[in-house]
Amino acid sequence: MRRTNWAGNLTFGAERVVRPSSADELRRVVAGTPRLRALGSGHSFNDIADSPGIQVDVSGLPGAVEVDSAAMTVRVPAGIRYAELGARLNGLGYALRNLGSLPHISVAGSCATATHGSGVRNGNLATAVAALDLVTADGDTVTLDRRTGGDRFRGAVVSLGALGVVTALTLDIEPAFEVRQYVYEGLPIEVLDDHFDDVVSGAYSVSLFTSWRGPRIDQVWLKHRAGAPGADAPPPEWFEAEPAEGPRHPVRGMPAENCTEQGGVAGPWHERLPHFRSGFTPSSGAELQSEFFVPRRHALAALRALDGVRERISPVLQISEIRTVAADELWLSPAYRQDVAAFHFTWIPDDAAVRPVIALIEERLAGLGARPHWAKLFGTAPETLAACYPRLPDFHALVREFDPAGKFRNAYTDRCLPRG
Repeated sequence: MRRTNWAGNLTFGAERVVRPSSADELRRVVAGTPRLRALGSGHSFNDIADSPGIQVDVSGLPGAVEVDSAAMTVRVPAGIRYAELGARLNGLGYALRNLGSLPHISVAGSCATATHGSGVRNGNLATAVAALDLVTADGDTVTLDRRTGGDRFRGAVVSLGALGVVTALTLDIEPAFEVRQYVYEGLPIEVLDDHFDDVVSGAYSVSLFTSWRGPRIDQVWLKHRAGAPGADAPPPEWFEAEPAEGPRHPVRGMPAENCTEQGGVAGPWHERLPHFRSGFTPSSGAELQSEFFVPRRHALAALRALDGVRERISPVLQISEIRTVAADELWLSPAYRQDVAAFHFTWIPDDAAVRPVIALIEERLAGLGARPHWAKLFGTAPETLAACYPRLPDFHALVREFDPAGKFRNAYTDRCLPRG
């Protein structure tokens, strides 16, 4: 039986899915299989997780959530999802610095693709990785850590699954905290011309949602750490945007009960930093997604470039989100050595209608250093990708070291990361 990704827009071509129940079984599978790829939660919109051989699902591997309070880290099994990890950590009095929009995604898959949350001082989810264990092509387990791994570690964290099968990760943690979430509506786009940095810096995490159907940002979601300035007494308007009169879903007409609590009600970090509740599926998966990261200094130019073609974007769009991500040192991170603004698009589930619009967006963002999200839909040419990632030749060398025969290669890596 063939499996599809979460959205259902892709049927995997892999012969079968193997779900090892022990580390020894996983090592035997990897060593004895000529071609394979790790499969996370399936929340990718392209063929990054597919394989001409088999897919390996690590969610059945045993592993405890082990907190090291002295080092302020937690070791977790690769297949754990952020919803489960967040609840367990919070119960122990700890937190991750940031989370993505969805708590339903796996830790290993999210980190391998540099998936992110929001915040001008918050890096993507992979920046929390302090160490990782992976099974390489010959079936051996290798551990890389931040303290001793140097450049090899920085190259291996965002690996796109090309180096091996990650089995465990060690993540930075901090004391648990609470968050208050507020939603404002009707922010004029022109306000961003003079106040973009002020707006996106206005809370711990800020998201701007727009349908690209007019000259206003539909919603601004502000997530404040409780006790921070502005958290307990929000202003009556936010840069000409007004407070929402009740709970909101980013997509007009969708039930707000699926979203994390708003209205400034303080709650634990893992129940406020995501946009959606862990107990609800935010949609049926009937959607496509793209995302492009531009250097934050080019955010306004990108915004205006896209606003100029909003009549092409809006008919095939469910919602678009604009967020910020802090710079990092991870070789294949879209935020490598630059603060970025992320322009995310949730499309209608019509590939034929959406693909030309994605191409138009890439054309409009040309010259602004746009880097696509590795796990979403894009058509960026390999030579353009190579120009965006100065450490790509070093990553190719790392791949040759860990996977000399190309066991973990697939059509995606051949297309997006041609051999150096």
